[in-house]
Amino acid sequence: MSVGLVIVSHSAKLAEGLRELAAQMARDVTIETAGGTDDGGIGTSLEKISAAIAAADTGDGALLLADLGSAVMTAETAVEFLEDEQRARVRLADAPLVEGTVAAAVAAQTGRTLQAVLQEAESAGRIPGRAGTRDTGTQDSGAQPGTEPTAAAGEPGDAGDDDFDPDDAGVHTGSWELINPAGLHARPAAAVAQAMSDLDAEVRINGVDAKSMMMLMTLGLGQGQTLTVTARGPDAARAVEMMALEVRNGFGEI
Repeated sequence: MSVGLVIVSHSAKLAEGLRELAAQMARDVTIETAGGTDDGGIGTSLEKISAAIAAADTGDGALLLADLGSAVMTAETAVEFLEDEQRARVRLADAPLVEGTVAAAVAAQTGRTLQAVLQEAESAGRIPGRAGTRDTGTQDSGAQPGTEPTAAAGEPGDAGDDDFDPDDAGVHTGSWELINPAGLHARPAAAVAQAMSDLDAEVRINGVDAKSMMMLMTLGLGQGQTLTVTARGPDAARAVEMMALEVRNGFGEI
């Protein structure tokens, strides 16, 4: 079993499309939809949401994600109507619908608890823009004059590297050039996050948490760029070996 998800949307088509997307990266997770009104129009349905919660909660709980204000209110009402025992296993995420659903699905696929899945979904709304943006010769409109540009993806200076002492015998590292045309896009990022979550190790890829799909995607690593993994813990060496194999195989895409 795993935490189930409920996608609440004003549009049945939107909810179904998002379920299809998330299911590509979390095939074992129950994802239910509650899109549109009971007569097939645009809007929300308390009955649809209640039925979706019942189907999604297989014992480990269910996480609801909603698109717009009235969907949130209807979802909150559906949760309030639950019996106390089930209500304790249901949460409504304060997260962007698409990013939050995908992040939650990947976390649920790895067998994380309801609270951990909720945190992963909500963290998707706090993730900064792509870390891989390179200097194009023009100053970003939000940058302050005289500030130094952020290091590009795969280059030294990525945030988080200071936590690892390269002289520590327990730290394992490796670097490889990405060879698959699409680089570290959604599908391989999800697979990497799932694989690293199963290991007893702290793992960073270019300075970000390798167990978070959304953080990996902010790197914007493309073909020809360098992926650097740094790991610490009992499974650190295995983490590096697994990443070496994945990158050399082009994440199974070549």
